[in-house]
Amino acid sequence: MKAVTANRLSDGAVVWLARDGALAERFEAAALYTDEEAPAALAAVAAQTTVVAGAYLIEADEKGPVGREALRETIRRNGPSVRRDLGKQAEA
Repeated sequence: MKAVTANRLSDGAVVWLARDGALAERFEAAALYTDEEAPAALAAVAAQTTVVAGAYLIEADEKGPVGREALRETIRRNGPSVRRDLGKQAEA
């Protein structure tokens, strides 16, 4: 399965394409796509050039990023790894 991720231009936040077609700040809201569906989903997000930058596909399952990019995507998902009081991990 794959998910679409990008960075929002207005504030640099990591976003994922959600099930309803919106851009979500939480991975839990991200839609998962098959290999056949993923290119169309990526194209839809990449076309939003005034909203997001750097859209790409990641390997993922319901729990989060998987595969060789899992560490990088986990850091993007949770925020800075050097300060636990910043980013999304501070909200927990």
